[in-house]
Amino acid sequence: MTRYAIALLALPLAACGSNVGLKPPPNTPLPVAPYGAKTQPDAAALLTPTTQQRPQRSDELSRSSERRRSDEFDLPPQ
Repeated sequence: MTRYAIALLALPLAACGSNVGLKPPPNTPLPVAPYGAKTQPDAAALLTPTTQQRPQRSDELSRSSERRRSDEFDLPPQ
């Protein structure tokens, strides 16, 4: 019985992160244009994440046989 209750409670939580079908309410203005923008972005532009919000992963890993670059900010404690 408790398994069914846990599954029943987890079902609404699974839909919390859905962003399919998000649209602004009718007859409401969109937020004001950001400072320096030439035009006001539409709803689709506001919902697409930028590269700063979702950065690309760097697959370039350092190998143990390669020497690392010197770090100028790696100072000993005073």
